[in-house]
Amino acid sequence: MIDWTMDGGLAEVVLDAPKKLNSLDEAALSELDDAYREAEAAGARALLLRGEGKGFCAGRDISAVDPSTDDALGYLQEKVTPVLRRMAAFPAPTFAAVHGPCLGVGLGLAIATDVVYVAEDAKIGSPFANLGATLDSGGHALFVERLGAHRTLDLIYTADLMTGEEAVRSGLFSRALPGEELVEFTRGKAVRAAAGATLAFRESKELVRRLRDDRIGLWESLDEENRAQGRLCSSQDYAEGFAAFQDKRRPEFRGV
Repeated sequence: MIDWTMDGGLAEVVLDAPKKLNSLDEAALSELDDAYREAEAAGARALLLRGEGKGFCAGRDISAVDPSTDDALGYLQEKVTPVLRRMAAFPAPTFAAVHGPCLGVGLGLAIATDVVYVAEDAKIGSPFANLGATLDSGGHALFVERLGAHRTLDLIYTADLMTGEEAVRSGLFSRALPGEELVEFTRGKAVRAAAGATLAFRESKELVRRLRDDRIGLWESLDEENRAQGRLCSSQDYAEGFAAFQDKRRPEFRGV
């Protein structure tokens, strides 16, 4: 269901249940958590998440769920949220290649990823009006922040889905590409990040998290930038970057 490999410094995690559009049950979530934990332990300097088949992830696997006994709170709070937190805290740049349906928990996987590239015809939104359920996995926060309250409730009430192209135009994700180019483009960016100054990237990742989650302001953010730069200036990558600039050559960063 969940496969992962390491090539150089890049870990590639694959949702591999194409017959059910990579929807996730509790076992799959546990495997996904393991994949991220193992990739971190292996020293991955960047990570790529993608899905096999016709969709990235259609959300929770409800094919065998009995609504009369379903513990939705337990599934979301005890199974989904810890995985999303692990993904978001991964100590290296993370990238997702999103195509086809990206819904529910699948949308949460994208939200928990640093950089998301989408196929132009990807399907993103809140289909829960058709299930008597509500948008979950961080969808409300993403939509309200990027789209505003009115557009968020429009998507929730109607269950209309945005294309990947529309989602990017609306500021939800980074770039939209033709589907046939998506994975290779994303992999290329992830490979480049893995060879980059990942120690500096970690500083920026944490600062962006604080700006988003802690809502720090301009001057506190500026102070944090200054402190981050002070920490970096004693690193090997900092010395290498300056030396390469002065020698007019390409830097060779090691993430230390």
